[in-house]
Amino acid sequence: MADASSAPEAAYAASPVTPINLVLLSLFAILVYLRLKPAAPPTLPRAPPPTVFRTFTPPELVPYNGLNGMPVYLAVRGRVFDVTSGRNFYGPGGPYANFAGRDASRGLACGSFDEDMLTTDLDGPLDKLDDLGDEQMEAMKGWEERFEEKYLVVGRLVAVGSNEAEEAKAQP
Repeated sequence: MADASSAPEAAYAASPVTPINLVLLSLFAILVYLRLKPAAPPTLPRAPPPTVFRTFTPPELVPYNGLNGMPVYLAVRGRVFDVTSGRNFYGPGGPYANFAGRDASRGLACGSFDEDMLTTDLDGPLDKLDDLGDEQMEAMKGWEERFEEKYLVVGRLVAVGSNEAEEAKAQP
């Protein structure tokens, strides 16, 4: 005859409802929930504000030097390029940072990044570059072509007090 005390143990061991099974079932339910729960909708980065072609005078171009969250613009032969994507080169701390927000034509033509290559009188006439030689003009055109390939033209540079500057002021 079988021992009376072994009967309840056999019934307990055969039951699927054990503490370890409850823990495993709970973990399984949590894993299924985490796998099937809806994910948060992906958020796209905000698009940059649209760039409008505009007329700049040298003093109006100066703030576009990459400081205070501003984009980085520079001018070459009267055309203003948005070089913000090259901020490492043209922005604050970059090797060409002194050209940011300025007319870089003479410096690029002469292969010099010194401050004396920049126009000091921002309210005066634009640099006509008449005294540059053929080799310097070719160097500047090479830079200009490189900028055309990589960067967006966002405006033109005109002298303070010129007809173009006055027309630009009159437009809303």
